[in-house]
Amino acid sequence: MKTYIVGNWKLNFTVGEASIYLHKLMKALPNYRDIEVVVAPSTIALQPLSLQVDRHKIRLAAQNAFYRDFGAFTGETSFLQLSGVVNYALVGHSEQRYIFGEDDKMIAKKTAAAVRNRIQPILCIGETESERAFNETADVIRDQLLGGLSEISDDDLDKVLIAYEPVWAISSTKVAKLATPDEVAEVVKLIRKTLTEAYGKKAAENVPVLFGGSVNPSNAGGYLTVPGVNGLLVGGSSLILSEFVDIIEVAKRVQS
Repeated sequence: MKTYIVGNWKLNFTVGEASIYLHKLMKALPNYRDIEVVVAPSTIALQPLSLQVDRHKIRLAAQNAFYRDFGAFTGETSFLQLSGVVNYALVGHSEQRYIFGEDDKMIAKKTAAAVRNRIQPILCIGETESERAFNETADVIRDQLLGGLSEISDDDLDKVLIAYEPVWAISSTKVAKLATPDEVAEVVKLIRKTLTEAYGKKAAENVPVLFGGSVNPSNAGGYLTVPGVNGLLVGGSSLILSEFVDIIEVAKRVQS
C-alpha cells in the first residue's frame, strides 16, 4: 500500500502564493512511486493549481465541498464541480464538525457524494480533549467512523481513506499535547477492528488510515512506524516548504 502525505493548507495562501509554493514543491520532489503527495489548498486556488500541477508528483485535494451536485445553494461548491480538478477531498474535518456544526449525517452524505463523483474522500475522525478525559474515545471513534461511512457500500469502501486526527492534538486549537505513537496505535487498532466488523477483514485491511495532529519532521517517523498507519495529514508544517519536504523524505526512509 502507498504512503500518503497530505498537506492541509487550511485558510492560508492567496492564489498567487499557493501557485509559487506549488512550483517550489514540484521542483523539490522527485517522482515517488510509493508515496502519494497531496496538498489541499483553499477552494479558490484549486482550479488554477489544477492547470499547473504535475500529477505524477502531487495530487490536489479539496478541503470541503457540498453533498448536492447542483441547485440553489448559494456559496457552495459541489463535488461534481470539483470532479477532474481534485483527486481527494477532506470530509468531516474537526474544524467543520466543531466550528461549523457538521454532524455525522451531513458527513455521510459528503462522503457518498465524493465517491459518486470519483473523488476519494479522506474521512476525518477524532475525539476532543474532554471526550478522551471521560474515556469516551472508543465510542466517539466508532460513531464518527460508522456514521461517516453509513452511505458507503462494501464495494466502495476501498475508495475511502480514514484520517485519525484527535482534536486535542491539533496545534491550531491551542498549545497542543502531542499524541504518543502508543496512543495512536490504540485508536488505529480500534479503527481497523470496527471496519472489520462492519465490512470484513479483507476490506478493512485495504483502507488507508492516516494520522494527523501536530505532525512535523521530528515526530513523523514515529507516527509512520505505528502498525496500521499508512500516512500523515499535515497541518502547520505543510505551509513551510522545507518542513513538508522533510516529512516526505522521512516517509521515504521509513518505507526503505
